Amino acid sequence: MSGKGIAKTPLEAWIMQKIGVNAPSLTREHIQQYQLHKLRQVIRSAREHSPFYRRLFKGLAARDLGRLSDLGCFPFTSAADIRQQGLQFLTVSQGEISRVVTMDTSGTAGQPKRLYFTPSDQELTVDFFQQGMSGLVTSGQKVLVLLPGERNGSVGSLLAAALNRLGAEPVLHGAVTNLPDTLALMMRQQADSLVGIPAQVLALAHYGENKGYSVRLKSLLLSTDHVPAAVSRELERIWGCRVFQHYGMTEMGLGGGLDCEAHAGYHLREADLYFEIIDPLTGESVPAGQEGEVVFTTLTRQGMPLIRYRTGDLSRFLTEPCPCGTVLRRLEPIAARTGSRILTAGNRSFSLADLDEALFDLPGLIGFTAAVDDRQRAAKLRITAMTAGQDREAAKRSIEAALRQVPAICGSRRDRTLKVTMEISLQGDTLFPGTAKRIIRELNQSDGSQDDLSLPARENSIGG
Repeated sequence: MSGKGIAKTPLEAWIMQKIGVNAPSLTREHIQQYQLHKLRQVIRSAREHSPFYRRLFKGLAARDLGRLSDLGCFPFTSAADIRQQGLQFLTVSQGEISRVVTMDTSGTAGQPKRLYFTPSDQELTVDFFQQGMSGLVTSGQKVLVLLPGERNGSVGSLLAAALNRLGAEPVLHGAVTNLPDTLALMMRQQADSLVGIPAQVLALAHYGENKGYSVRLKSLLLSTDHVPAAVSRELERIWGCRVFQHYGMTEMGLGGGLDCEAHAGYHLREADLYFEIIDPLTGESVPAGQEGEVVFTTLTRQGMPLIRYRTGDLSRFLTEPCPCGTVLRRLEPIAARTGSRILTAGNRSFSLADLDEALFDLPGLIGFTAAVDDRQRAAKLRITAMTAGQDREAAKRSIEAALRQVPAICGSRRDRTLKVTMEISLQGDTLFPGTAKRIIRELNQSDGSQDDLSLPARENSIGG
């Protein structure tokens, strides 16, 4: 317990045990020595057993890694590499692979992206989930899991296994498809905690508030996508619970980091992953505290190690101590991806995160999508929103007022380099934000189709 009464993240004690520290407390030196040792092992194994890395690291060897900063001499890997040469990454036989995840790459050319995991790789994920959830739930509590969990090895099933180890009772529901049905299940099961996708969970909360449901939770974990601060505030207000955030992606083995009771950034999974922040243009490491692209290397994965994998997520290491007192590194919550900002002719820019913070505070807003056409000097931004209320014009006025609080949008409209149009729909029971990571879409003027609040995943979506 820190001096401010905030419990230290449970990840620290777990990592201390995992890396074999026999000392009164964990230090940065302990972590860095362990990571350097594991990086050498990973590089050596990859060069010996993976055709892809044997070619990529030609002329380089593990002995070239004298200190952590020397990792910068090794080349990056990317999503394109995985799509084109996925099987070549493997350092084990295909017979040892128990789970293959095929990722939707709509909007990109070429083969789908496939990730390969051994049973021990998935055990690492369950172990991390168990430690992370220990700060949210206790034995005997019910946890409603609003994540895909039908298949063995899916994120929902792995989380359920972790909760069982804690003595908690997982209620596997899957992604939300019917708002009243899910709310009725929450009431019937008297769930203590919930894990779900930010936009879906907010839609559930706003719908329930509008319909008069009385739901109170003890804790809530948001995962799989960027978590706007406005969403956390609304969920705390409506359900009166602690709201935690998780950062991860399939390439990381689903888990990358988790915030603590201080809610001051993600504490990173440093025994299994080594993180870097680089300048996305030059590829060089940036000073601590400066924003750049998140890059990671797997330290303990057996089947398909990823070395210096470029995520496309933009963030920074937080340099000030966390109020919980841990020595673990912290990552600022992800709010954007490389190339995701919309630049207007007036040299102003905005992102989906800017829209999220402006709009998700609006009472009754179930969800929205944004699409832009920037082929002309005056770009066109279309907002398609869904409201739990019954007054489209009132919703439109609220959104209009909120958009005026986004400086780039307000200024661009004033100098006529941006036009905004809105479409408002009234919430039904089954129309809801989808499971895909949200993006600002490119608006094709020749396409007369309507925006859908359940869009397919795209490679340039915001990670989380």
